[in-house]
Amino acid sequence: MALLDFLKKRSGGEDEMSFIDHLEVLRWHLIRSVLAVVVCAILVFMFSNFFVEDIIFGPTRGDFISVKWLCKIGQTVGIGDGLCFKTEPKFQETTMTGQFIASFTVAFVGGFILAFPYIFWEIWRFVKPALSDKEVKGTRGIILWVSILFFLGVAFGYFILTPLMVNFYFNYKLSEQIQIIPTFSDYLENVIYTTVGIGVLFQLPLLVLLLAKAGILTGTVLKKYRRHAFVVILIAAAIITPTTDPFSLAVVTAPLYILFEISVALASKIERKRLLENPQEWS
Repeated sequence: MALLDFLKKRSGGEDEMSFIDHLEVLRWHLIRSVLAVVVCAILVFMFSNFFVEDIIFGPTRGDFISVKWLCKIGQTVGIGDGLCFKTEPKFQETTMTGQFIASFTVAFVGGFILAFPYIFWEIWRFVKPALSDKEVKGTRGIILWVSILFFLGVAFGYFILTPLMVNFYFNYKLSEQIQIIPTFSDYLENVIYTTVGIGVLFQLPLLVLLLAKAGILTGTVLKKYRRHAFVVILIAAAIITPTTDPFSLAVVTAPLYILFEISVALASKIERKRLLENPQEWS
């Protein structure tokens, strides 16, 4: 029923378009999104050597900009050289097709990241006709904010979490007889999860904003469970952060908790606005 109501609202409240017509419209939005990813992927593939050597392998080098910053900060806060790279890791491939497949993976993931604003714009174009003028006005600038938050999350995962992850796992020793030479595919998979995954996670404030506008979530509820949220964020940060020092834990916890507080502020603002417009609903 929810899908049918959405499609009916999207067609102006009348049966102007059939279910198949809506699917056809959606199909073309998806096709254009895929084409955008393919075009960006081709650009990445054309410069694959740069993207692999300087972008993918960047966080594994001691002279990487954020690696040097983390090292200096670690020395400043008194944890010594714990965040400094002692060795630069090496990688291997155990299959003939490994590097060939990895090159396409790099291209399409890079293409998706570059094309993300356009992909969301296509999704927004499909959803927008189902919204009222007031709802459209209230979500003005959403494409910009979604894109900014996504790229901030990708940057955080790339410049902060990836170097922390590499430094920890390559210095963790279960036995001196074990030599760490992971496959490039394994490293690439972790980089993708860390960057794209955090980019999606950084959409939390906008998700809360939409839930608040729909009346599903309120600032009062979020404030009530603020302490619980902090514990959950702390646990999530401990899972995301492989290192055990308090500084690394704080580096990951801080932005996640800031996102939560931004979400609380947005939901509270929507709640106050609704209270002023419809006080009888809260009596």
